[in-house]
Amino acid sequence: MKSELKVKAIEKGTVIDHIKAENLYKILSIIGIENLDTQIFIGNNLDSQKFGKKAIIKIADKFPSMDDVNKIALIDPNAVINIIRDYQVVEKTKVELPETINTFVKCINPKCITNHEKVETKFNVQVKDGKVNLKCYYCEKITGQNNIEVIR
Repeated sequence: MKSELKVKAIEKGTVIDHIKAENLYKILSIIGIENLDTQIFIGNNLDSQKFGKKAIIKIADKFPSMDDVNKIALIDPNAVINIIRDYQVVEKTKVELPETINTFVKCINPKCITNHEKVETKFNVQVKDGKVNLKCYYCEKITGQNNIEVIR
């Protein structure tokens, strides 16, 4: 006999799906889950034909900003954002990396002007061998995907 546990559907809100399991906690951190005051469902290490293991996040009554979507894309460019209204998916969007990222990523170069002056960070987004790299507009230092530090 096969049994399955199902997570309650949300009436309205956001479902972030197709997250690689190893990226779940980074995404939870950058969306500031500890500051949300609504129902949140988290599933990790779920079976996935595409990734082997995946994660999913359901957030009731909240919808992502474009900055949130861009942050998620930096961490996991395979993620899919589903907007739910009246228990139905009304919008399904695969996240896409923007050409440039402003303000919410820290430059890893300690000598960069953005780490010493009130200058907003700006990066050109590059994808090489499936990995995201950010090139600082000011100091030209490359930040690899594993070293991206999101400023909240």
